[in-house]
Amino acid sequence: MSIIVITGASSGIGRNAAITLGKKGHALGLIARNENALNDVRTEIEEAGGTAIVITCDVSEPGALEESAEHIEQELGPIDIWINCAMALVFGKFEDVPYEEYRRVTDVAYHGYVMGTRAALRHMKRRDKGHIIQIGSALSYRSLPMQSAYCGAKHAIRGFTNSLRAELIHEKSAISVTMIQFPAINTPLYSWCKLHVDKEPHPQNPVHDPKLAAEAIVWTTEHPQQREVWVGGIVWLVILGQKIFPGFSDWLTAKIAWDGQLTNKTPAPDRQDNLFSTVKSAERQKGKFTEDEITKKPCLWTVPNQNFWINSAGFLLLILAFLIGLALG
Repeated sequence: MSIIVITGASSGIGRNAAITLGKKGHALGLIARNENALNDVRTEIEEAGGTAIVITCDVSEPGALEESAEHIEQELGPIDIWINCAMALVFGKFEDVPYEEYRRVTDVAYHGYVMGTRAALRHMKRRDKGHIIQIGSALSYRSLPMQSAYCGAKHAIRGFTNSLRAELIHEKSAISVTMIQFPAINTPLYSWCKLHVDKEPHPQNPVHDPKLAAEAIVWTTEHPQQREVWVGGIVWLVILGQKIFPGFSDWLTAKIAWDGQLTNKTPAPDRQDNLFSTVKSAERQKGKFTEDEITKKPCLWTVPNQNFWINSAGFLLLILAFLIGLALG
């Protein structure tokens, strides 16, 4: 049994991961702003025979995660794994997003990771033992239009994590740090993100079941030496495409990812968002795009990217696909 902390545990990927890990017998420290939602997660874990405690806080508040870590260590014991998963999203063109909203996304989706990592390291370094997992996205390599604040935060997490990893290697630390790069997941984030468009948003297809994301997180907790985990064939295609053909990726994204991220539905006049405060909603564990989601594990669902042969095969497949595309016009 491990003692695992999850930020953003009240909904979406964090909630699914918490429930799955709790049912496997791990003890969970659940962190988010929505106390009622966290209590629901704790109840589900305890009914399955697991252990969980709830801590209500805003991950962007200075000192909040330090205090949370102290409380968890006192209640459950030494933290083995810390998973940063808190997210915030503003949807709209860069010029249309007010600075205070841009900053809020950055504070939650980037600074929240920085402060969570600092809180975890404060305890793990005493024992020279532990595993920190950063929940990332293919968007940490390939940005999409209308999500500049969120994509900027994801890129920042990757840069910060790479620096931290090098420092730990320099110190000969036994603490491992992994970043998981996910495809689009059917989470409630799109239902309550802040909007500056006249249509309801839609995650860029293909969309995947959050339970698959939870399985990938469980796999990563059991394989702590992975530098990054690229989850799903589409993530491999996107990341390698960005690395090899960045200009083409810009053009393709501009062409397909505008209409591809908008539905035909006009937002309701009383639509709420959770950027600065929580909202009451039944859509907690997954989003509303169930009809579109993939529920079966695709090819390359959970594959570490440090495997040389798999990396090489992915590169060759990408080149082959590109040449076929050119041949077909």
